[in-house]
Amino acid sequence: MSTVSSRELHRSSVNGARIGSQGPLGRLLIRGENGHDIIEEMKPVEGEVVIDKPGRGAFIHTELDLSLRARGIRNLVVCGVTADACVSSTVREASDRGYDVCVLEDGVESVNEELKNWALESVRVEGGLFGVTCDCKNMEDAVKS
Repeated sequence: MSTVSSRELHRSSVNGARIGSQGPLGRLLIRGENGHDIIEEMKPVEGEVVIDKPGRGAFIHTELDLSLRARGIRNLVVCGVTADACVSSTVREASDRGYDVCVLEDGVESVNEELKNWALESVRVEGGLFGVTCDCKNMEDAVKS
């Protein structure tokens, strides 16, 4: 809770449950609580890097950039929620750091379809200023080839 701004505490109260409030799986968005854990189907394999993302973008205040560069990774496939906030922020941060980015169109969601479509279009704008998009099937086919 020490890193949560007063603005973010207020915003979380207005839009639903306040960060740190008690829920059925522990305190909301608090590291170490049951609700903060990774679901069984997504548990990392032995040696897989797990990044604990404290903000909207995955690069800010994390070791993600260092971890990717240490492994020589230059191409990123991004999915998640929400397309117009966390995904968009991460894509822009990645682009600023020189990564080539592909966002999975059917691997992101938002609070409504209009925001999702806007976020995907914002990636593709100006000839792919921030990256490209494709669906999961096309990505799977590309990886297999």
